[in-house]
Amino acid sequence: MIPYFHFTTIPLGPITIQVWGLMVALGILAGAWAAGKMARTRGQDPQLIWDLTFWVIIGAFLFARLFHIFYEPQMYAQSPVEIFKIWHGGLSVMGGFFGAALFGIFFLKRKHADIFAYADTAVFGLPLGLFIGRIGCFLTHLHPGTRTSFFLGVLYPDGVRHDLGLYLSINGLILFLVFLVFARRRSASGTYMVTFLLWYGTVRFFLDFLRATDGPIVDARYAHLTPAQYVAMVMIAGGLWLRWYRKAHQ
Repeated sequence: MIPYFHFTTIPLGPITIQVWGLMVALGILAGAWAAGKMARTRGQDPQLIWDLTFWVIIGAFLFARLFHIFYEPQMYAQSPVEIFKIWHGGLSVMGGFFGAALFGIFFLKRKHADIFAYADTAVFGLPLGLFIGRIGCFLTHLHPGTRTSFFLGVLYPDGVRHDLGLYLSINGLILFLVFLVFARRRSASGTYMVTFLLWYGTVRFFLDFLRATDGPIVDARYAHLTPAQYVAMVMIAGGLWLRWYRKAHQ
């Protein structure tokens, strides 16, 4: 099992760096860098990927917050001012995916770029960003799971538990390694989007069954499923549709 430690801040004199925010920022930079390298390999404009990243970040954080408010309406209804206190936490990665896609498509359309091709290239770097960003979730233990005897369980103060931040980070790393294999084989455009939607949606759906049902951090559930699990099903359906669409138009 993994010993429990809570690493939330890095004090640097008068400045305090938030570990979660730092890892997310590093993940975004790493993902954009990887996507930029892929753009160059595909004969695309790497600068357009970096410009796209700016708008994707705005859309991702905006909708990550909106989705979380939608997930927990009672909490924010009791204290509406909490909507604006983002430093208290409360971001949904699933909402982030939606916002990133919405703003990204809008940006690429305005630039008259090939939306499908550039979106696929951008997704190439996404698992790397998730791998690094989710390390921040693990270090701060934002996603405790159910009790377990699994060897990757974390010895929380109240016993050994799954840690979803750790598992999602590992999932991002594995998926990025798979993408590197695809890159070596020069897979067709659309491969990364289809694979990400199917892979991440499936993994996230089943991993959420391990989320804690007791303790200080418990996700809302509707009909015994977390909101993220419903979004994961939409991702899987979208991946299947995109796979069909690619084959139908080849």
